[in-house]
Amino acid sequence: MTRIRRFIAEAVSELRKVSWPTFVQTRNLTVLVFAVSIAIGIFVAFWDQVFQGIIGTIARVLAP
Repeated sequence: MTRIRRFIAEAVSELRKVSWPTFVQTRNLTVLVFAVSIAIGIFVAFWDQVFQGIIGTIARVLAP
């Protein structure tokens, strides 16, 4: 039981040392994550369509 109390006390002590982000920082970083995720999704979708077209063309040319 002593070890559990010591662990909890140390965890609380460490959590007090953490530099927590402000609401504005959290909001801005969340928007940034969404924007980058959407941009990467569009990038991947674009190249997926390009390669799908290339493979489809090759398949049509080589089809008997």
